[in-house]
Amino acid sequence: MAAGRVRSGGRPTLEEVAARAGVGRGTASRVINGSPRVSAQTREAVEAAVAELGYVPNRAARALAGNRTDAIALVVPEPETRFFAEPYFSDIVRGVGAALADTEMQLLLTLVGSDRERRRLAQYLTAHRVDGVLLVSVHADDPLPDLLEQLGMPSVISGRRNAAEPLASVDSDNFEGARAAVDHLVSRGRRSIATITGRLEVYGAQRRLDGYRAAVAAAGLAPDERLIAPADFTEEGGAHAMRELLARRPGLDAVFAASDVMAAGARQVLREAGRRIPDDVALVGFDDSVVARHMDPALTSVRQPIEEMGRTMARVLLDEIAGRQEERPRIVLPTELVVRDSS
Repeated sequence: MAAGRVRSGGRPTLEEVAARAGVGRGTASRVINGSPRVSAQTREAVEAAVAELGYVPNRAARALAGNRTDAIALVVPEPETRFFAEPYFSDIVRGVGAALADTEMQLLLTLVGSDRERRRLAQYLTAHRVDGVLLVSVHADDPLPDLLEQLGMPSVISGRRNAAEPLASVDSDNFEGARAAVDHLVSRGRRSIATITGRLEVYGAQRRLDGYRAAVAAAGLAPDERLIAPADFTEEGGAHAMRELLARRPGLDAVFAASDVMAAGARQVLREAGRRIPDDVALVGFDDSVVARHMDPALTSVRQPIEEMGRTMARVLLDEIAGRQEERPRIVLPTELVVRDSS
């Protein structure tokens, strides 16, 4: 028996390879799958552990045989109701599809709205049924990105979970977009500016709130937590938050909503309360979706390059699958304020 083998009769595991090399399981997996994102010293240590233990990696064998799936998964950890209600998701899908149009890659759309669906997806990914994963709308506590890291699966996330996100990421400039929206409201003479935030476990929603706070402070306005109301990214959520804000601060004269869909809910409540837009209360949204253009009055909104985000995510993932990425990029695309009648 070879001196390096630690088990009699049993097949060496990836965990044993990682332990012998003194690295994490995800790092060992990346070396075995040929990823360039490891140092030469780490690669040598893992390769030595593989040789000593006699480890035979299934994934490496598949790669050597050229047995790729020619498929990538677009994973959205949201229920169907939200996916089909928000234009954001269809724009992302359109952009991803455009980037894949001239490739042999098939796109698999997967909605994960329940624990059962999450378990099924984890089994599917563990079996390496796809070559890579695009993740959209991930919450801060979602374990899926960590699973992808452990599997050494090429992955790109839209909207980081936090500032230290280890996966490759593509996002819009949420902070500057929100700051521009509030700066615009200040320039129109508004002084009691409320915000309806998204769920704050979503990093992008946190950044939009940070931009709001920065603009309020820069304008010399007194910070007032009663002017801040979190909600989910739905029309109903926006309406509920707007009722809360009016109850707390009935004299507010502007609202920045962190999505156009939430702004639509806020508009309905303002109208029911007899507030004219923009005369009594100016209103600004975020996304510049079809919702913004079809509202009455037409909604001022922060334009995200959503289709471009989808295209960029797909290109980054294709580069990672092909081994062309030495480092995981963090790409932030600029936003633009589109001024319309609501402000």
